[in-house]
Amino acid sequence: MRTKTLISVFAFLILTSCVVRKKTTYGKKKTVTVEAKEGDTITKPPTKKRVAKNKKADRVVAKAMSFSGTRYKFGGTTKKGMDCSGLVYVTLKDNNINFPRTSHQMADEGKRIRLKDVEKGDLLFFKTSKSGKRINHVGLVVDVDGDDIRFIHSTSSRGVIVSSLREGFWSHSFIKATRIL
Repeated sequence: MRTKTLISVFAFLILTSCVVRKKTTYGKKKTVTVEAKEGDTITKPPTKKRVAKNKKADRVVAKAMSFSGTRYKFGGTTKKGMDCSGLVYVTLKDNNINFPRTSHQMADEGKRIRLKDVEKGDLLFFKTSKSGKRINHVGLVVDVDGDDIRFIHSTSSRGVIVSSLREGFWSHSFIKATRIL
Protein backbone atom coordinates (compact mmCIF):
# COMPACT_ATOMS: atom_id res chain seq x y z
CA MET A 1 0.00 0.00 0.00
CA ARG A 2 2.81 2.39 0.89
CA THR A 3 4.53 1.80 -2.47
CA LYS A 4 1.30 2.51 -4.33
CA THR A 5 0.91 5.82 -2.44
CA LEU A 6 4.50 6.84 -3.19
CA ILE A 7 4.06 6.07 -6.87
CA SER A 8 0.84 8.10 -6.96
CA VAL A 9 2.50 11.08 -5.27
CA PHE A 10 5.52 10.83 -7.57
CA ALA A 11 3.29 10.68 -10.67
CA PHE A 12 1.28 13.68 -9.42
CA LEU A 13 4.46 15.72 -8.90
CA ILE A 14 5.76 14.89 -12.37
CA LEU A 15 2.48 15.83 -14.04
CA THR A 16 2.04 19.09 -12.15
CA SER A 17 5.65 20.17 -12.69
CA CYS A 18 5.06 20.15 -16.45
CA VAL A 19 2.17 22.59 -16.14
CA VAL A 20 4.04 25.34 -14.29
CA ARG A 21 4.83 28.32 -16.52
CA LYS A 22 7.95 30.39 -16.02
CA LYS A 23 7.25 34.06 -15.44
CA THR A 24 9.12 36.15 -17.99
CA THR A 25 10.55 39.49 -16.99
CA TYR A 26 12.69 40.30 -20.00
CA GLY A 27 10.34 43.07 -21.14
CA LYS A 28 10.33 44.93 -17.83
CA LYS A 29 12.92 47.58 -17.01
CA LYS A 30 14.55 47.27 -13.63
CA THR A 31 15.41 50.44 -11.79
CA VAL A 32 17.51 51.00 -8.71
CA THR A 33 17.28 54.13 -6.58
CA VAL A 34 20.33 55.13 -4.55
CA GLU A 35 20.54 58.17 -2.35
CA ALA A 36 23.64 60.27 -3.07
CA LYS A 37 25.59 62.16 -0.48
CA GLU A 38 26.73 65.73 -1.05
CA GLY A 39 29.79 65.75 -3.28
CA ASP A 40 29.13 62.32 -4.81
CA THR A 41 29.37 62.05 -8.56
CA ILE A 42 26.84 59.85 -10.26
CA THR A 43 27.82 58.26 -13.54
CA LYS A 44 25.98 55.69 -15.55
CA PRO A 45 28.22 53.07 -17.11
CA PRO A 46 27.93 53.16 -20.89
CA THR A 47 26.25 50.20 -22.55
CA LYS A 48 27.91 48.89 -25.63
CA LYS A 49 25.29 49.45 -28.31
CA ARG A 50 26.16 48.06 -31.72
CA VAL A 51 24.84 50.40 -34.38
CA ALA A 52 24.47 49.39 -38.00
CA LYS A 53 26.79 51.31 -40.28
CA ASN A 54 24.35 50.85 -43.12
CA LYS A 55 21.39 53.24 -43.57
CA LYS A 56 19.72 50.56 -45.67
CA ALA A 57 19.38 48.51 -42.48
CA ASP A 58 17.28 51.32 -40.98
CA ARG A 59 14.94 51.27 -43.99
CA VAL A 60 14.67 47.47 -43.97
CA VAL A 61 13.90 47.37 -40.24
CA ALA A 62 11.37 50.21 -40.53
CA LYS A 63 9.52 48.29 -43.27
CA ALA A 64 9.52 45.09 -41.20
CA MET A 65 8.24 46.97 -38.15
CA SER A 66 5.31 48.27 -40.23
CA PHE A 67 3.99 44.68 -40.16
CA SER A 68 3.95 44.46 -36.33
CA GLY A 69 0.74 42.85 -35.14
CA THR A 70 0.00 41.15 -38.49
CA ARG A 71 -1.50 37.73 -37.86
CA TYR A 72 0.33 34.55 -38.83
CA LYS A 73 -0.59 32.81 -42.06
CA PHE A 74 1.49 29.97 -43.50
CA GLY A 75 2.86 31.14 -46.85
CA GLY A 76 1.42 34.64 -46.33
CA THR A 77 3.13 37.79 -47.60
CA THR A 78 0.56 40.53 -46.93
CA LYS A 79 -0.86 42.55 -44.01
CA LYS A 80 -3.72 40.05 -43.95
CA GLY A 81 -1.28 37.40 -42.76
CA MET A 82 2.32 36.27 -43.16
CA ASP A 83 4.82 33.71 -41.98
CA CYS A 84 8.40 34.37 -40.82
CA SER A 85 10.08 34.02 -44.20
CA GLY A 86 7.27 35.97 -45.87
CA LEU A 87 8.00 38.89 -43.53
CA VAL A 88 11.70 38.88 -44.41
CA TYR A 89 11.04 38.29 -48.12
CA VAL A 90 8.55 41.18 -48.47
CA THR A 91 10.69 43.51 -46.38
CA LEU A 92 13.79 42.88 -48.48
CA LYS A 93 11.89 42.97 -51.78
CA ASP A 94 10.46 46.39 -50.84
CA ASN A 95 14.08 47.56 -50.47
CA ASN A 96 15.12 46.16 -53.88
CA ILE A 97 16.89 43.11 -52.47
CA ASN A 98 16.08 39.84 -54.24
CA PHE A 99 16.08 36.96 -51.80
CA PRO A 100 14.77 33.38 -51.62
CA ARG A 101 11.26 32.85 -50.22
CA THR A 102 11.79 30.12 -47.59
CA SER A 103 13.83 30.29 -44.39
CA HIS A 104 16.01 27.26 -45.16
CA GLN A 105 16.90 28.75 -48.57
CA MET A 106 17.53 32.17 -46.98
CA ALA A 107 19.99 30.53 -44.59
CA ASP A 108 22.25 29.68 -47.55
CA GLU A 109 22.59 33.37 -48.50
CA GLY A 110 24.79 36.11 -47.05
CA LYS A 111 27.90 35.94 -44.90
CA ARG A 112 27.81 33.91 -41.69
CA ILE A 113 28.72 36.06 -38.68
CA ARG A 114 29.40 35.45 -35.01
CA LEU A 115 26.64 36.35 -32.57
CA LYS A 116 28.84 38.96 -30.92
CA ASP A 117 29.14 40.75 -34.29
CA VAL A 118 25.39 40.88 -35.06
CA GLU A 119 24.00 44.28 -36.05
CA LYS A 120 20.66 45.79 -36.97
CA GLY A 121 19.50 44.34 -40.31
CA ASP A 122 21.21 40.95 -39.91
CA LEU A 123 19.22 37.71 -40.10
CA LEU A 124 18.90 35.09 -37.34
CA PHE A 125 18.04 31.50 -38.19
CA PHE A 126 16.42 28.89 -35.96
CA LYS A 127 15.47 25.23 -35.92
CA THR A 128 12.27 25.11 -33.87
CA SER A 129 11.15 21.58 -34.66
CA LYS A 130 12.59 18.71 -32.62
CA SER A 131 12.05 16.25 -35.45
CA GLY A 132 13.08 18.51 -38.34
CA LYS A 133 16.65 18.50 -39.58
CA ARG A 134 16.78 21.88 -41.28
CA ILE A 135 16.30 25.54 -40.47
CA ASN A 136 12.61 26.44 -40.37
CA HIS A 137 12.45 29.94 -38.86
CA VAL A 138 14.03 33.33 -39.57
CA GLY A 139 14.04 36.69 -37.84
CA LEU A 140 15.41 40.15 -38.70
CA VAL A 141 17.53 41.94 -36.08
CA VAL A 142 15.94 45.28 -35.12
CA ASP A 143 18.15 46.29 -32.19
CA VAL A 144 21.31 45.22 -30.40
CA ASP A 145 22.05 46.58 -26.94
CA GLY A 146 25.02 44.86 -25.33
CA ASP A 147 24.16 41.17 -25.30
CA ASP A 148 20.43 41.77 -25.85
CA ILE A 149 19.60 41.05 -29.48
CA ARG A 150 16.01 41.87 -30.45
CA PHE A 151 14.50 40.59 -33.69
CA ILE A 152 11.21 40.81 -35.55
CA HIS A 153 9.59 37.63 -36.83
CA SER A 154 6.22 35.98 -37.30
CA THR A 155 5.14 33.26 -34.89
CA SER A 156 2.23 30.91 -35.42
CA SER A 157 0.82 31.81 -31.99
CA ARG A 158 1.27 35.60 -31.87
CA GLY A 159 1.86 36.80 -35.44
CA VAL A 160 4.49 39.44 -36.20
CA ILE A 161 6.25 40.41 -32.98
CA VAL A 162 9.63 41.53 -31.66
CA SER A 163 11.39 39.02 -29.41
CA SER A 164 14.72 38.82 -27.62
CA LEU A 165 17.36 36.20 -28.28
CA ARG A 166 17.67 36.06 -24.47
CA GLU A 167 14.33 34.26 -24.29
CA GLY A 168 14.95 30.60 -23.54
CA PHE A 169 13.07 29.14 -26.48
CA TRP A 170 14.78 31.35 -29.06
CA SER A 171 18.18 31.03 -27.41
CA HIS A 172 17.99 27.21 -27.52
CA SER A 173 16.58 27.12 -31.07
CA PHE A 174 19.17 29.52 -32.53
CA ILE A 175 21.38 28.06 -35.28
CA LYS A 176 23.23 30.92 -36.98
CA ALA A 177 23.32 34.60 -37.99
CA THR A 178 24.08 36.01 -41.43
CA ARG A 179 24.73 39.46 -42.85
CA ILE A 180 23.05 40.33 -46.12
CA LEU A 181 23.24 44.13 -46.14
